[in-house]
Amino acid sequence: MHLPVQLDDETRTARPAPRVPLPLLVTGIAGVSGYNAFHYFRERYPGQVIGIRQRDNYRLAGPGIVACDAEDPIALRKLFAEHRFRAVLDCAGNCALKACELDADLAWRINVEGVRNLLDAIEATRRPGDDPLRLVHLSIDLVYSGLGYGGHVETDPTDPVTVYGKTMVAAEQLVAERAPEACTLRISLPMGVSFNGHAGAIDWIQSRFKKGRKATLYFDEVRTPTYTDCLNELCETVLSYEALEEPLVGLFHAGGPLPLSLFEIAQIVNRVGGYDPQLLMGCPRLHAGPVPPRAGNVAMDSSKLERALGYRPFDRWPFCDEHVPTDRLWHYRRRAGFPGSPELLAATLYRRPAR
Repeated sequence: MHLPVQLDDETRTARPAPRVPLPLLVTGIAGVSGYNAFHYFRERYPGQVIGIRQRDNYRLAGPGIVACDAEDPIALRKLFAEHRFRAVLDCAGNCALKACELDADLAWRINVEGVRNLLDAIEATRRPGDDPLRLVHLSIDLVYSGLGYGGHVETDPTDPVTVYGKTMVAAEQLVAERAPEACTLRISLPMGVSFNGHAGAIDWIQSRFKKGRKATLYFDEVRTPTYTDCLNELCETVLSYEALEEPLVGLFHAGGPLPLSLFEIAQIVNRVGGYDPQLLMGCPRLHAGPVPPRAGNVAMDSSKLERALGYRPFDRWPFCDEHVPTDRLWHYRRRAGFPGSPELLAATLYRRPAR
């Protein structure tokens, strides 16, 4: 495993301000990464950012949001012809593990054919003399089975155990073949709000505790979560041609610095949110049942990305030392006078606290 790049605040603040080629398209805004990125970029570049969601997702509406299915190549080409996008942040994909297992054809159409249609639209609407379009594609750590000890680097062979993971591998390969000048970022669990209140990891766990319902999470499925605040800034830098000496091209791992099991993540949500500790249950992933199969330790080593950037892009999730579990009973212990609350959770887990 490579040693991470260590940088101080002075180095962090000295890096050039990114400038994204505009207009920008953000796909997959129903997911946590896409939803948070869309709103971040809309605020940064008013009137220059479009986000797309599936046509049947009627609840997700607002300025700059367009209904356009990734599986609809004609609609995508019309959208590109209308807006003349100069950059695309591709966050699209069906990440519902069980749904993908039960309908592998649908998972393939959305996660693979959707990427193919996007690449076709980019090529079809390119005109002679156009500047190159900047494409950043988001993939996932679940391209690995996690049967080893984590610390995966980009050269490790992929061996997904789920249909979702297999389709994401195929999408990565498609981007590498068709758009070698693009950048693919393999992310882990993006920690931020979701549009519907239950799509994200925090939202789903918290929704169980809020209703007094038990939540069972796995001791041995390990991820490298990141604040969406940090992920947004990273995507802005990678999309920009001017923030780095050389644009990032190819595959990079983009996981946070602290590996955590799903059980530990739920411990953090439970204690910081001030919920009943008896609502949290834990078990090995082998007890989860056959559908969907669960990955093991898919923690990623992101040193290649850190070296390319010249700084560490992700603060640790959770940011505060006192919010890091130390054992399986940690969430039962509450500091006197600090029982936790949903407000504290929102301020420290959904968003990166001020440094």
